[in-house]
Amino acid sequence: MDPVRELRPKAPDSEKITINLGYVDLGHIDLMVEEGFYSNRTDFIRTAIRNQIDRHAEVVRQAVTRKSVDLGLRHFSRGDLEAVREAGQMLDIRVLGLATIAPDVTPDLARATIASLSVLGALHASAAVKSALADRIQ
Repeated sequence: MDPVRELRPKAPDSEKITINLGYVDLGHIDLMVEEGFYSNRTDFIRTAIRNQIDRHAEVVRQAVTRKSVDLGLRHFSRGDLEAVREAGQMLDIRVLGLATIAPDVTPDLARATIASLSVLGALHASAAVKSALADRIQ
């Protein structure tokens, strides 16, 4: 019997960040966790962030429309970029969420097809591609 093999590694669905909080703020969070309002510190912080996003949803929606930003996940494969190159075009990429450039995309292909790259969230690409696009990343 053949072992099960993962065909494509699953992309992480979140990005780890680090924040610094004052002791009093941290104490308030711990108190709310202790009182059962939240299951842990992370639950509190995620809830607070979601509440702020909801609070400013209209402003965010207007900015996304005004700036022509793709919302969510956007993946660029080698085939996608080769088709852009063959068409003699260049991409101006704007993503709010996660932008990924496939691992098999070469730095030369990325430079030949990506005129500008602006990501509000996270960019997953090889170090070589990020380096090749450094002057185009906003």
